[in-house]
Amino acid sequence: MLEGLKVVEFSTYVAGPSAAMVMADWGAQVIKVESKEGDPTRHTFASQPHLEGNPVFEFENRGKRGMVIDIARREGREALIRILEGADIFITNLRPSALKRARLDFEVLRERLPRLVYCSVSGYGLAGDGGNAPAFDIAAFWTRAGVAAAGLPKGVEPFACPAGMGDEVCALATVSAVLAAVIERGRTGAGRLVETSLMRAGVFAIGWQMSIQLKWGKLAGARPRKAAFNPLSNYFRTADERWLCTLTRHGSDDWTAIATAAGRPELLADPRFSTAALRAKNVETLVEALDEGFALLTLAQAGDRLAAADVIWAPLQAPRHVVEDPYAQAAGCFVEVEDAEGRRFTAPASPARFPGARDGPTRPAPRLGQHTREVLAEAGYETGEIETLFDEGAVA
Repeated sequence: MLEGLKVVEFSTYVAGPSAAMVMADWGAQVIKVESKEGDPTRHTFASQPHLEGNPVFEFENRGKRGMVIDIARREGREALIRILEGADIFITNLRPSALKRARLDFEVLRERLPRLVYCSVSGYGLAGDGGNAPAFDIAAFWTRAGVAAAGLPKGVEPFACPAGMGDEVCALATVSAVLAAVIERGRTGAGRLVETSLMRAGVFAIGWQMSIQLKWGKLAGARPRKAAFNPLSNYFRTADERWLCTLTRHGSDDWTAIATAAGRPELLADPRFSTAALRAKNVETLVEALDEGFALLTLAQAGDRLAAADVIWAPLQAPRHVVEDPYAQAAGCFVEVEDAEGRRFTAPASPARFPGARDGPTRPAPRLGQHTREVLAEAGYETGEIETLFDEGAVA
C-alpha cells in the first residue's frame, strides 16, 4: 500500500519506532537513524545474556534499514539532510531543544526541504512548559493524561501500565497523522509539521470519560465489581479459577440470558432485580448471587452458554492465553518474522490487514549501522566520500 513512500526515522524507544515499523509493514521504505550508542531498546535484555535475541527491538524495528550518524558533527548533519532530500517523511522524538541545537528543527529544514512531512513525537507536544520535558508513556499517557485514574477504583493504589502500551496508541495516531499530511501534500505540493504526543493520545483514549468531565464538570470514578453501576456488565470467576466479563446492550434481554447462563434462573423472579434500576440498587446482592452460579461452571461451560445466548462476553486472558486464542489467530494478530541472525519466530502483527495485499514484515530489524554505506550511496555519496565520513566519525 505504501510502496514508493520513503520514511526516515530518527527516534528511540517505542512510539516513533513503532509508527515507522507499521509503515514498513505496509510497504514503505524506512531508514532508521541511530547514534553510535544505538536505540536504548537494543539493550533491553543486556542483563539477561542467557536469553536469545531481543523481541522488543525486533518488533519495533523490523522492516527497516539502519544507519549510524553523529549529528553533532557538521558532516553528519549534512549527511542526514542529504538523505532527507529523497524522503517523504521524517519522524523524530528527539527533544525540540536538541533538534534546534543541531539545526534539524522543522523551521530550518522547511527552507531546504519544503515537501518533507516532518513529524514530531513527544510526551507533551511542542508548546508550553512541557515542550522539552522528558517523558515515557507511564508518565505522560498513563498518569498525567488521566488514563490510570479513569480506571482506578477508590481505595486501590496506583499501578503501572503495561510497558509501551501508551506508546503504541500514540504510534497509531502518528501513522494516521503523517499519512493525512502526505495526502494533503498531494494536493498542495507542500509538506508540513505534524505533531503527536503521548498526552494527547492518552486524553483521546479516554474520550468517553473526558467528554463527560468537560461538558458536565464532574465524572463518577471507577467502581469495584460489587459497586458497579450495572452489575451485569462485570467480571465473574469460574470454577477453574478463570475470569470472564459480560456486557449488556440496550434493547436486549441480557438480564435473562446472563442469569440463565449462570445457572440462576430463579433470580429472574426476585422482585429486587426486576428492573435495571433495582438491579443497580441491589448490586452487591446480585453480583454475589451470580458469583455463586458462575463458580460452579468452568470457563468453557460458561462461555458456551453465554455464546449460545448471544451475550457479549470474553475471557480474561493473559498473553499466554492470547497466543493460543483461535479468535486472535483468525484476526491475524501474529506474524512469523526473522531476526538478523536468521532465527524465525512469531511476533505481534501490525494493527490492520489488507486482504489480497502484502501487509507484513519485509526484513529483519537491522544491526546497528548495518546499512550506513548503502544508504549514503543512495543519497549520492561517492565511495571515497563515504570512507571519509567513516574516518572522521561522522557516520558509523
